[in-house]
Amino acid sequence: MSRAMNKSVERDAVSYNGYVMLGLLAVVTALTAWGFFANLPEDGMSKAEKLTFIASLAGLAIVPLFILVGFFMIQPNQAAVITLFGEYRGTERTEGLRWVWPWMIKKKISARANNIHSDRVKINDLRGNPIEIACNVVWRVADTAQATFDVDDYKEFVNIQIEAGLRTVGSRHPYDDFEEEETTLRGSAEVVNQELLVELNERLHVAGIVVDEAGLTHLAYAAEIASAMLRRQQAEAVIAARAKLVMGAVSMVEMALAKLSEDDIVELDDERRATMVSNLMVVLCGEREAQPVVNAGTLYQ
Repeated sequence: MSRAMNKSVERDAVSYNGYVMLGLLAVVTALTAWGFFANLPEDGMSKAEKLTFIASLAGLAIVPLFILVGFFMIQPNQAAVITLFGEYRGTERTEGLRWVWPWMIKKKISARANNIHSDRVKINDLRGNPIEIACNVVWRVADTAQATFDVDDYKEFVNIQIEAGLRTVGSRHPYDDFEEEETTLRGSAEVVNQELLVELNERLHVAGIVVDEAGLTHLAYAAEIASAMLRRQQAEAVIAARAKLVMGAVSMVEMALAKLSEDDIVELDDERRATMVSNLMVVLCGEREAQPVVNAGTLYQ
């Protein structure tokens, strides 16, 4: 038989208004007390009559106890799973005082939001670099039947699946990418968090759990490669900055030469054009402030 056919589904339980049953309990208790005091045994009663009186009194006392055992309370965002001799009979979510038959078992489950901050786990990212990662997850029980009957301990199940889902999502992407051509764990937080949310909902659906929010709270290279990767990040950052600086400088030189030619300010042959390009690139790309040299002659002397 397939997994889908064995899945439990929550349904409403049959219960009764507890306040009505409380009033009935008060009436039955009053009648029991009246029957006791109205039929007190007399000194001249025989032994058989006394035994009959005790038996009838015990019978009357059972009724209030029978009613009393069936009471239970439901708080806001709480549910009670009702079973009868091991068979699921429904879930009661109505707030307040409720009553069911005493032989029914009532197991309360919280439907409130739970917040879990996972432990830091060490995984390998898409490029094989060891990283440390952790997340925060907000979850709640949506289907009490699945949470009770389809998994052994749904809270432990949630903890294990959060770690498994975190490892799965973390291994799909690289930690960082300075070329900004792909999704990264550090630079694409919204995308990664959404993937983690979808992954956890798929994993926890079997337990009737819904994840409302999931996001990374810790992300770092593992200690054994942290210093090396820091130097690599610094080098890649310098290269990326240099590349942008050169591209900007080339664009500015091109604009300057075009403007000089357009306004007919000066005529430049190939040699003078090359010299101007060289000088402008030095000025624009140099780390230090340029020191001009005044040429008192001509370019060819």
